[in-house]
Amino acid sequence: MNVSKTYTTHFALLFVLLVILFITNISLGSVSIPIKEIFNLLSGGVASKSSWETIIVSYRLPKAITAILVGSGLSISGLLMQTLFRNPLAGPFVLGISSGASLGVALLILGTSVFGGFFLTSMFSNWALAIAASIGSFFVLSAVIIAANRVRNTMSILIIGLMFGSLTSAVISVLAFFSQAEQIQQYLFWSFGSLGNLTWEELSIFGLIYLVGILGTFSVIKPLNSFLLGENYAQSLGINIKRSRNIILLITSILTGVITAFSGPIAFVGLAVPHIAKMLFSTSNHKILLPSAALIGAIVLLICDCIAQLPTSEYTLPINAITSLFGAPIVIWLLVRKKKIYI
Repeated sequence: MNVSKTYTTHFALLFVLLVILFITNISLGSVSIPIKEIFNLLSGGVASKSSWETIIVSYRLPKAITAILVGSGLSISGLLMQTLFRNPLAGPFVLGISSGASLGVALLILGTSVFGGFFLTSMFSNWALAIAASIGSFFVLSAVIIAANRVRNTMSILIIGLMFGSLTSAVISVLAFFSQAEQIQQYLFWSFGSLGNLTWEELSIFGLIYLVGILGTFSVIKPLNSFLLGENYAQSLGINIKRSRNIILLITSILTGVITAFSGPIAFVGLAVPHIAKMLFSTSNHKILLPSAALIGAIVLLICDCIAQLPTSEYTLPINAITSLFGAPIVIWLLVRKKKIYI
């Protein structure tokens, strides 16, 4: 079997697995819904019970779509960062964008007495957290882009991103110290991450911004492949280093920022899935790695969300806890088995 046929087979199997998990995810929850009813509804029919139709259309279908968008977006962002910095430990949150979003939410929730957070919450309703997170992400993104244009060394950008993360964490800690228990609990729940809080209107905005970020990745496939051999090699191929670097940073910031704004900070996926994609496809070509990381990321997050659904219970475990508990041992096993770190 030639290489292209192998890739085609892998992609076909991943797509089939994605569809199966998508249907399975919709069927799980406190109310058991037969898979036949789900197929009937998704194909344009009507469910046997109106309550089932409401549950699927209003809650479970948006949640499953959100899982696909979040999983694929974080995985692509992680791959971009690992390639740009040539660091296997780099992830989508390394630029401090997620920390900026967290700071925005912290100012809204924990800084109520100073910044009028309760007023903002009542004014914007469900959009309040997303708006606060977006504003925080935007300020950090602006700072990172400015820094990127002033330093020549890519590793300096990585360090600057980490410093922004430390700075925002310190501010959040100070806000938490002066906050009430109820406010700290509300912020803590947001930090757990969630896939099931989006309405169709919010999901459409999320999907539109996500699509902009994904389309941008097509313009950086060649620079990404050349960056694997160093910036000097990339420059010898005629790649504009500063322009390509800024585009990669902007794409990562768009994807990471919108995901954190609408779903909270979700760990592990962006760090680990790129390694799984490289191991499965045994290639460093980003023309293959980008779609494979997107598919695997969506699959991993759907699996984690299925595990998070407690059977016959109205409660759902924090998605952040499941992604790490489920995913970290698998990645450790794969790395030990292969005895090689992929960059």
